Amino acid sequence: MKKVDVAIIGAGLAGIFAAYELITRKPDLKVIVLEQGAPIASRQCPILQGKVSRCIHCKPCAIMRGFGGAGAFSDGKFNYTTEFGGWLTDYLSPEKVLGLIDDVDAVNLKFGATNTIYSTSTPEAEAIGRQALSHDIHLLNARVKHLGTENNRKILEKIYDWLDERVELSCRTEVTEIVPIKDGQPVDHLNGVIPDSYQLETSKGQVACDYLIAAPGRAGAEWFSDVCDKLHLPLINNQVDLGVRVELPALVFKEITDAMYEAKLKYMTRRYNDIVRTFCMNPYGYVVTENTDGIITVNGHSYDDPKMRSDNTNFALLVSNRFTEPFKEPYRYGKHIASLSNMLGGGVMVQRLGDLRDGRRTNAHRMSKSFVRPTLEATPGDLSLALPKRHLDNIIEMLEVLDKLAPGTANADTLLYGVEVKFYSARLELTNEFETGLKSFFAIGDGAGITRGLSQAGASGLHAARAIVKRLEDRV
Repeated sequence: MKKVDVAIIGAGLAGIFAAYELITRKPDLKVIVLEQGAPIASRQCPILQGKVSRCIHCKPCAIMRGFGGAGAFSDGKFNYTTEFGGWLTDYLSPEKVLGLIDDVDAVNLKFGATNTIYSTSTPEAEAIGRQALSHDIHLLNARVKHLGTENNRKILEKIYDWLDERVELSCRTEVTEIVPIKDGQPVDHLNGVIPDSYQLETSKGQVACDYLIAAPGRAGAEWFSDVCDKLHLPLINNQVDLGVRVELPALVFKEITDAMYEAKLKYMTRRYNDIVRTFCMNPYGYVVTENTDGIITVNGHSYDDPKMRSDNTNFALLVSNRFTEPFKEPYRYGKHIASLSNMLGGGVMVQRLGDLRDGRRTNAHRMSKSFVRPTLEATPGDLSLALPKRHLDNIIEMLEVLDKLAPGTANADTLLYGVEVKFYSARLELTNEFETGLKSFFAIGDGAGITRGLSQAGASGLHAARAIVKRLEDRV
């Protein structure tokens, strides 16, 4: 059995920054990072390589699993804000969270991140914000750094090489069970026994550790929920966001994206009083697919290199749902809606906004006449057969209001890809150090339901690592 001081499950941004902080502050620590997917250099998606046009369900999915997590293939938007991107302020002060985000950024800078930051506080951005308010659209305050899809991966490759010399990176390793240990024997904390260590059952053998950090990421969310259930750790349901990815000519949003790169816009619909928001805006970008446990959903990327850009901008329009008792499975609800789209379209469907409004299916003939050329090969179809009517009503209303801010948004040839789902993992009850109900067992990042994005995920990793280092120092 391998014995270490700290074991980290998951090598997404949360796990990566936890490992970085631990080994930077205490170089003598024995740290292992257990990751189900491949090392960053080996993560290759056949679609992005141009080998296939549609998802062939690789196991594990290189987009969602592996060193760098789901963020490795994102366009690297790094947000300096507490208004979105996670719920760390439920545990820490906004000032503390922003300080942690700055610390994450400082690490990224060491490995090649850009210094360029876009802000909503410039005169140009403030003018857009005022114009948006005149249509009851609310622009969220934020600063954002765009690393670019290609640069984001290069930064992660450098971090991987740095960590690989200092900690044990065990990729292609699946953790099957977490066992609390007291005096060398498995224990149940419900009996009042406080564990002194943990034993992990993995596909490469057993690992024993004094401290455990779970950073399973989005792809490991269901696995982590099952683990918590077996350990009798209660979970709090988070929301699920459902919607579409919008693609239109880059000129339509050029004034907005030139001013702030990405605009986070929220609107409350008049029909249902539901919140609809823009998410993950990609100027001159590409619509892409991602695979979550066999369910194909849609996402977007954009490159920093002008030579790699498209003529389109894409962004998500998402409707938030937070469920109440007796429903307890928002994650599976989102997957079910996405599976309907997969069933109908063999993957991602695409529909012209004009066809959706007219209540007709988009077909290959209508797509061939569209002025907006799609950047993703998807099946022309009818989104109303997959998404609930309430969601589509909200999305259409939001597009028509956005058209007042950015004329051309609601054109008939605007493309809608479906479905886009943002899964928010069920959240454990945690302390302000992100410790679970089991001593020395911490849970961080998107998979723990406390973050949603690169900056806050990294921040949660730093914070948990610092809590462990402090306990180790207090022992001396």
